[in-house]
This record gives sequence, C-alpha cells and structure tokens, in this order.
Amino acid sequence: MTGHSTPPLQGLRVLDLTQFLSGPYCTQVLGDLGAEIVKLEAPQGDLARHIPPHFVGDDSIYFLAVNRNKKSIAIDMKTQEGRDLARRLALGVDIVVENYRPGVVSRLGLDAAELRREKPELIWCSISGFGQDGPYRDMPAYDMVVQALSGGMSLTGEPGGPAVRAGIPIGDICAGLYAVVGVLAALHRRRETGRGETVDVSMLDCQAAMLSYQAAYHLHSGAVPGRQGARHDSIPTYRSFRAGDGVELVVTANTERMWKGLCAVLGLEHLTDDARFRTNRERQVNREALWPLLEEAFLAAPAQTWVERLREAEVPVGAINTLDAVAEDPQIRHRGMVVDLDRGAERVRVMGDPLVFEETKRDTPSFPPRLGENAGEVLSTLLSLDAAEIERLRAAGILAGV
Repeated sequence: MTGHSTPPLQGLRVLDLTQFLSGPYCTQVLGDLGAEIVKLEAPQGDLARHIPPHFVGDDSIYFLAVNRNKKSIAIDMKTQEGRDLARRLALGVDIVVENYRPGVVSRLGLDAAELRREKPELIWCSISGFGQDGPYRDMPAYDMVVQALSGGMSLTGEPGGPAVRAGIPIGDICAGLYAVVGVLAALHRRRETGRGETVDVSMLDCQAAMLSYQAAYHLHSGAVPGRQGARHDSIPTYRSFRAGDGVELVVTANTERMWKGLCAVLGLEHLTDDARFRTNRERQVNREALWPLLEEAFLAAPAQTWVERLREAEVPVGAINTLDAVAEDPQIRHRGMVVDLDRGAERVRVMGDPLVFEETKRDTPSFPPRLGENAGEVLSTLLSLDAAEIERLRAAGILAGV
C-alpha cells in the first residue's frame, strides 16, 4: 500500500509547558505523531538544556534527546503581560500539557478549570509526581523517588544486594506515555461530545500500575517479593546466563517445547526425564537444583555460539547488548531507530519514533529548537500579532531567547 504524508495528529496544536523528561517525552511523542508542539519556556529555558556532560552548541544532549519536532517561545511569566500572553496561547491550542508541581501553573495565570470554562473543548493534561490530590500532592518528585516509593526499585538488583534504580528513567518515560494515552482518549471523546477533558497523570500511579503480576502475587499471597536479579519468579528458565567467553545472554524458554529445545542445545537431554524438572511447576519448585546445571553447561562455549544454536532451535535468546552494540544492531538500524538530526553545522544522533504506520510516511524530524527561536512564527500564526508588536514584546523583555 502506498504511503502518504499526513501524520495521524496533523492539525492539532499542543502548548507544551513542560521541562526535564516526563512532559517533554509526552509532547515529543505527540509531535512525532504529527501534532504541532509549541514549547513555552521561561527566559532561562527548560532547565534540561543545561544538564551535563554532553552538549551541542548551548543545549545539552539530554534536552536534544526529547525535544525534536517542537517550536520554542520563551515568555517571562513573572510579568502580567507575559501571563496574559501565555493565557492567550493556551486558548489558541487544542491541548495543554504541563508537568509542574500542582498549583504552580495556576499561580502563573494558567488555571485548567478556568481555561476549560472559557474553552470547553480544551484538553489539559497535568503530569506530576503524585497527582493533583492526596497527601503527597505537594511533595517534589523525580524519577528515582517514584521508582523507590512504588516498590519497583525493591524488586531491582541481585538477591541479597542493595536496591538498584532501573538503568532507564522508567518513572518519567512511563508517565509521559500514559499521558499520551490519556490525551488520545480525551481526543476521541471530544470527537463524540465536543468537550475536552482534564487528565491527571501521577508518576507514582503509573509505576504502581506497572507492578502488574508482582503486585497481584503479593495481594493474593501476602508474600513480599525481593530482588529479582535477572530471573523470573514463575519461570526458572527465563533468566540470564554467563557464557564461556564471559559474555552474558538471556534465555526465555517459556514453553515445554522451548525447555526441551534448551536441553537439547546444551546437551542436557536427560533433564527432560528428570522427575524434578518435567513441568514448569516442578522446575520452579526445584530451581535451585536446576540453575547450577544450566550455568555449568553455558560455560562450555562462547555466547555467540549459544545464540546461534538456540535461535536455530527456536528458543528465544539474546545477548545483553551494551549501547554501542544497540546503535549498530541490524534490526534497530533497519527499523530506523537511530535518527540523525541536523541543523547546519550542528548534528545529533538520537533514538527515533518506534511507531510505524502502513499508510503514513515518516517525516524527517526537525532539530530541537533553540530557546525562543520560533516566537515570531508562533505569535503571528496563533495570535495574529504583527511584527511591530512582536518586536515591542522583545524590547520590553516579555519575550526572551534568540
């Protein structure tokens, strides 16, 4: 089927009042889907622009990783004229996304309830550490705090060792993704009713939801699970192993066919007739006896040998890649997941959009904006301000940036 160039969310405008990671990740996904993202920043910019150690020009790689396909306008909202300007922008878009602590944007003159009374079709999405109500409402929160409080961090690390944060910022990223889901659901309902919605996304709620079967196990049994390491509570042949060359790989032999295939590849066919290991339930009960047998067998050959043999036997397997290997992985490259962003002499490589649509051609993503670089375009398009008025706002210090 021939693709066309109309992204799914083309024609929608989003006012992005976010910084750091959870909110910018949400709006980047919306931008990847074709929405026009207007990033409204303070005169000093999103604080993520200044996070070390890597920079392109004045902007950090951290910032550039989550702010493609956006336009930037920088407004001094400590002034009444700046607050009025931001309010007009909020009333000129379809969706507002913010990730400040509850109450902060209201104090800056942007109150969700008031704006939605004036524009009932407006969709407002707030992402915060703990939600817009409850005893933790006003507490500051970052990714590792919610990983800790959610219980997810208590599951991460080796048995007997200290708790470890996930190596990727799952608290921020998952809140951003849940916010996208909420916005898309609100858009669908708006099509039916003509009314918008206020979406309240709590990072802690999102992490609690992601506890999934581990929480259900506890709620059912009362047992408190500990560190999981690279293992699975229910499937003893779902774990990592170290090969003879010291390289780690993971095997997920979840079915009886896969179990038999694993044993055949390792030369342990006799284990399939061992009464301790005949079914997954028996293997789970006797996992402490099973694991040393598998671990010893994996030491007999290098990781790549095991990967090839297990794949041939249709047993799911994969080496534990470092990021340099991921960036060069043939499947990752084939799917276009490493993206080059260019702006003249400035260039950065980032991970791309994972959503592929059969009938929609991916547009080339735009380089993340310099602070305030799109103010003229945004104000003339959304608010019909002329060049003289825009220049007056610059001269008065209401607008900042380039």
